Amino acid sequence: MSEIGDAIQEKCLAFGDKVIKLNDYLLEKECKKEEERCKKQKSGRIPIYLKSVANLSNQLLRAGTSISANNAEATSAISKADFKSKSYIALKEARESLSWLKLLYRNKYLTDAEYDNLYADCDELVKILTPRCKKLDEK
Repeated sequence: MSEIGDAIQEKCLAFGDKVIKLNDYLLEKECKKEEERCKKQKSGRIPIYLKSVANLSNQLLRAGTSISANNAEATSAISKADFKSKSYIALKEARESLSWLKLLYRNKYLTDAEYDNLYADCDELVKILTPRCKKLDEK
């Protein structure tokens, strides 16, 4: 990979790291909330996998970590068509991640600061990957 390619991949990996930590944090936070609810109401627990936050977080986890995987595949593509395909998939996953972040935020699972930080990082990836994909269309 080139220096620029390495820098892009590092940004993709760093975002993936944040998404992994966010997933663990949100699920842990929701488990604690559920424990408190059960203590107060003396009722049964709702399994975490049935909660919206678990599903939204899992979708973000899949999309957010897929960006770096597809970017890495693009850099070792076997053809120009393969490079273009993997580059576009990385971009699509970044855009999808933005959507999951918005939903987590709109539903009050993320604070303003958490959302702003993660959204800015992901938006930066979109802004990096978009020109690369557009350039591929020109060829």
